[in-house]
Amino acid sequence: MKPLRVDRSKVVDYLLNPAKSHGKAAFFLRMGFQPERWEVLAQALKAQAVSGGVVAVIESLHGIRYSVDGELETPDSRSPGPRIRTVWIEELGSDEWRLITSHPA
Repeated sequence: MKPLRVDRSKVVDYLLNPAKSHGKAAFFLRMGFQPERWEVLAQALKAQAVSGGVVAVIESLHGIRYSVDGELETPDSRSPGPRIRTVWIEELGSDEWRLITSHPA
């Protein structure tokens, strides 16, 4: 697996934004994630990608997309943590995976 990148804008403006995320924000906010501490969700998503299993690989003109299913560590310490899917892209010529989206699995 290559280095993982989670952009602040993907977390704050999309995953934790109720106006843009089609229910994803409600899910992540309910688990204790907060826009002010976006790095906590970013780190949890990276950890999920490392510990989870790749369930799909799709090649496109833009690069290779990887879907990973696994458990998410949450600020409210749920046990077991919720199962989510993260989707990453390794863009052509890139040396990293960049987060595209995440949602409950």
